[in-house]
Amino acid sequence: MPTLIEIRDGVAKTVADAFTHVADDEDMATGDVILSLARFQSDGDRLLSEGRRLGVRLKSDEQVEALAYDLPRLTLVALEFPKHLDGRAYSNARLLRERFGFKGEVRAVGDVLREQAPWMIRVGFDAYEPADGSSANEWQAAARRYRHAYQRAADDRPVAFEERA
Repeated sequence: MPTLIEIRDGVAKTVADAFTHVADDEDMATGDVILSLARFQSDGDRLLSEGRRLGVRLKSDEQVEALAYDLPRLTLVALEFPKHLDGRAYSNARLLRERFGFKGEVRAVGDVLREQAPWMIRVGFDAYEPADGSSANEWQAAARRYRHAYQRAADDRPVAFEERA
């Protein structure tokens, strides 16, 4: 099971993951699960009717708009970074928070590195499965690396010119 780090109210901590990632070719696990978009579209209604909490894992080439109707029923959306240089998950996180008003967990999965923490927080991520084996303390330090923000983002952090006023 991968490490799961949450950052809430500026505090990073390692938490137990209540969700099981279920691949398309695996039998359905019991309890709360994270499914691919395709599997969610085929099995999601049935699983939700069983009272399960569900998450959907979106690949970087899948559109977050495909979940727009179902977002109120989801507990989390896991956005995949196939490699740390692929930034499409940043755009999807920001769309989830700002355009669709998603209040659930937005989780970064895949090639997730702690050096990305400040930007991930700015666009709305709040949970991370780090690929680099980093600890919650290291994520907290990375998240606080830059004091000032120069443009508005999903984290509602005040921008530099407002701090100066």
